[in-house]
Amino acid sequence: MIKKILITAALPYANGPLHFGHIAGAYLPADCYARFERLQKSDVLYVCGSDEYGIAITLSAELAKRTPQQHVDDFHAINKALFEELNMSFDHYSRTSWVGHVAPVQRFFLDLLDNGYIEERTTDQLYSEIDGKFLADRYVVGECPTCGKNGARGDECPHCGASYEATDLRNPRSKISGAPLVHRPTKHWFLLLDKLREPITAWIAAKQWKPNVLNFVKGYIEELRPRAITRDSTWGVPVPLPGSDGKVLYVWFDAPIGYISATMQWASERQEPSLWQKYWLDPATSLVQFIGKDNIPFHAVIFPAMIMGQGIPYKLVDQLPANEFLNLEGRQFSKSDGWYIDLEEFFASYSADQIRYVLAANAPETADAEFSWRDFLQRCNGELVGKYGNLANRVLIFAHNKCQAIVPEAIELQERDSAFLWQLKLLAAQAEECYRGFRLRRAVQTIMELSQLGNSYFDNTSPWLDAKDPERIDAMHTTIACCVQCLKILALISWPIIPSTAEKLWHMLGFEESLLHSGWQAIVASPIPVGQRLRKSEILFHKIDEEKIAQEEEKLRMRVKQEV
Repeated sequence: MIKKILITAALPYANGPLHFGHIAGAYLPADCYARFERLQKSDVLYVCGSDEYGIAITLSAELAKRTPQQHVDDFHAINKALFEELNMSFDHYSRTSWVGHVAPVQRFFLDLLDNGYIEERTTDQLYSEIDGKFLADRYVVGECPTCGKNGARGDECPHCGASYEATDLRNPRSKISGAPLVHRPTKHWFLLLDKLREPITAWIAAKQWKPNVLNFVKGYIEELRPRAITRDSTWGVPVPLPGSDGKVLYVWFDAPIGYISATMQWASERQEPSLWQKYWLDPATSLVQFIGKDNIPFHAVIFPAMIMGQGIPYKLVDQLPANEFLNLEGRQFSKSDGWYIDLEEFFASYSADQIRYVLAANAPETADAEFSWRDFLQRCNGELVGKYGNLANRVLIFAHNKCQAIVPEAIELQERDSAFLWQLKLLAAQAEECYRGFRLRRAVQTIMELSQLGNSYFDNTSPWLDAKDPERIDAMHTTIACCVQCLKILALISWPIIPSTAEKLWHMLGFEESLLHSGWQAIVASPIPVGQRLRKSEILFHKIDEEKIAQEEEKLRMRVKQEV
């Protein structure tokens, strides 16, 4: 029976460009898993899209003197282009501002309301009499209620770190106009999460997720309380009730429903509008959601609670691989501080497979990790060029020179040859388990183990010596036949991480169709046919000049100085 797997990656917020920390946390792991499951011949649907509502976006748009729609259009295009540059294999990339997103979001709201999990409350909020509107916390500054210092934000003080409600600020004023603010009652709707504590607790108890996820969730559930799900704004999904003009649903409420609406859009564009139900309404579907650790509460608790409280039997998440943070040279990525990598400059010098490989090797799976230019240099030159590329180059050049550019027959299998072929299958099985278990770092190690194994075998068997002795030609053919099988497995297990390079290697081995066409099990089980013509070897990776990396490090330092 074919497995049906629905894969989502956290919707990137369309309020700024993504950086490599985001890619390492959710998008690369999701893409590698999707590619792996496609190799397994699973029925895979991989969706993502831009998260485009929220007060942060309206504030940024105002500061940039443009509309929220213009603002999100800009960053939607920028981030989508980055994903394409990185060879992300989404089946569909959507956005929450598309018209079809409204209906499922409003249906969630009305179902939860009818089922007693949403209630209307009147609360005091900050109002600008000059601007004639309520202001959300992102629009508010004032004096901290804890330390008394001026310049405190609407939800947190940058001086003492205190958290509070915006209504607690002393002398609050508008961040945009500087107008003084007053308290005024207004109605909002609250999701009664505490009412769903019991079913969520029972559901979580059966999960065998990563410890970092489960440890966080257990404490979070204990603190569940009613949470406001509406805002005073015109940018967002409108509250579908009479007398609710100027009220929209909170971005954290509508955003996760974006996975569902994205699938609906995908189905609609395929002219099969009900096809989304095959994935979201089938209990047999495996739902795997890739996120960063900052998104754990929304995906592990709040969105499942929302699903439990409404009326449609949507699939609940099965696996939630949540990664930690990736830093840059020991510090958090920060555009405002100048601590970032210019992506346009990066891709002018380096390839998508190089950064995919390095990010996978340093994936922040159990703890925060970091990208450094020196590590990038070492991995690209020492591993991708020195091990992976070197093995492919030396074997294929030798086969062209000494085996008439065809796969020779393994006539004289010695014990070491059989042991080598057995190790190839073991490493393929090991890589398979790594991908299935969301362990990219270990998968990278396995790829390098296989590369090193192939290089050592080639060195130890010394086919160049056998080629000089007519009585040893069969032994030489056997060595090259085994090495070609090694390259086949190498292309297979590296394809989820470095797909362009793996595909190139696959075609160099004489295959016409894509590696994906054959699938994992068939590739492992079936030797490359004797006599198959090998294509000319091409350079898979180019060595990076150490001086170039020194320049990258200097650019980073200079960028910080300019910001200061």
